[in-house]
Amino acid sequence: MKPGFVLGNGRSRCEISLDDLKKHGRVYGCNALYRDFTPDVLIATDPGITAEIEHSGYALKNTFYARNPNEALGSKKIAYHWGFSSGPIAVKYAAEAAHDVIYIIGFDLQGHQGNQNNVYSSTDNYRNSSEKETYYGNWVKQLAQIFQEHPHQKFVRLVPQDGIVPMQWLSIGNHVTQRVDDFMPNINNKPWQRSKELMTNIR
Repeated sequence: MKPGFVLGNGRSRCEISLDDLKKHGRVYGCNALYRDFTPDVLIATDPGITAEIEHSGYALKNTFYARNPNEALGSKKIAYHWGFSSGPIAVKYAAEAAHDVIYIIGFDLQGHQGNQNNVYSSTDNYRNSSEKETYYGNWVKQLAQIFQEHPHQKFVRLVPQDGIVPMQWLSIGNHVTQRVDDFMPNINNKPWQRSKELMTNIR
């Protein structure tokens, strides 16, 4: 099966051509991603961004899952791990679709110089870019649970050059990391290589 790509909104994903990703696999995304790109599946859990997406008309034409959906505006109710954050839920949707390899992109976890690290910082329904970085411990726990629930799938998290790998994930055998700059030549306007071939380059 073609790989799945799950997009968070950390700054590291800006280096990757999202349109090229969609040519090679199914794309899952979160929150304000819809402003710039239409993934195959969009997830939001916070009320503010959920309402923004619904009232934009996006969910009437595209697949959108929310915690408390307005079905009249096209939204659907989240089916998996209802209390989790939007990013981990998007990963869960990809896992349930049975992709052999799932690439997790833009899940940077740590902030940018101690402040917010989000493509949409300082825009509607997001914190100001100068605010302190968001605590990411809950994301680490939620993703670890999902990795362990799907032991026969490979989860590849792309990280920037100075990216971190949580200690909790080091013992999880089906999770690996790959540098963004190692991944980019395989996707940005170049022929896609089969997932098994890509895996040989993963650290």
